[in-house]
Amino acid sequence: MIAREGYVIVAIVTGLAVLLTIGAWQLDAWLWRGPLLALAVGGLAFTLFFFRDPERTPPSDAEQNGLIAPADGRVVEIVDEEDDLYINGPVQRVSIFLSPLDVHVNRIPARGVIEYERYRPGDYLVAWHPKASEKNERSELGLRHPSGTKVLFKQIAGAVARRIEYHVGEGDTVAAGQRFGIVKFGSRMDVLVPPHVDLTLEKGEHVRAGETVIGWLPDADTTDEAHAEASATTPSDAPATP
Repeated sequence: MIAREGYVIVAIVTGLAVLLTIGAWQLDAWLWRGPLLALAVGGLAFTLFFFRDPERTPPSDAEQNGLIAPADGRVVEIVDEEDDLYINGPVQRVSIFLSPLDVHVNRIPARGVIEYERYRPGDYLVAWHPKASEKNERSELGLRHPSGTKVLFKQIAGAVARRIEYHVGEGDTVAAGQRFGIVKFGSRMDVLVPPHVDLTLEKGEHVRAGETVIGWLPDADTTDEAHAEASATTPSDAPATP
C-alpha cells in the first residue's frame, strides 16, 4: 500500500522512469542504455519503498490506555523538561529519529480529542539536533485522553525533509494508531507526556508506528478519583475565621 501523500510524487517518478526507459532503448550503445535503465528502475523502486504504508494494528490491550509510537525509528532522547505550549508544566519528552529507510507514515499516539494544532515554519537542522524540536519546521498537535491526560506530539522536519503533511485538526476525535500524516525523507517525531505517564521504552530502542507500546496512560476513573481527593484535601492547621 502506498501512502496517499506520495501519490503525486510516485506518478511523477513513474512518468520520468517511462521516459528514461524509452530513451534508453533508442540508444545503440549499452554504455548509456545500462545507466539510464538503472536510474529509471532504481528511482522508481526507492520512491515506492519510501512511500510504503503497511497496515499496523495496536495491541488489543493498548487501544484504551496505551501510548503508541507515532513513528518508526530509533529513540534518540528521553528527557525531562518543561512545556508551555499545551501541557503547561513538567513533561517527559521522547524523541524518535526516522532515517530515509524507515516507514514515514505517522500515527496518533493515543485515543482522545485533538485540542491543540499548530504549524510552525522554521529551520532545517539535522533531525537529531537538540534544538530541532524548537527551531525546525514542525507541526504541533495536542490531544486529551479520556482520562484527562494531555499528550503533545510534533512532526519535525530535518535537514533533508522539507514537507510536513497532516490531516487532523482541533475537535477531531482520534484513535490510537490512526494514520494522520507524513514527514517526507529524514525527520523526527517528539512525544511529550506528563510525569505520571508510565513510559516503557529505552534510549536506543527501535520502535514501529502504530504497534510499539511506549507507555501507559491512567484509567479515567483513577484520574478522576485523584483529582477529587486533591480537591477535598484542606490543611489541618488552617487559621480559624474570626
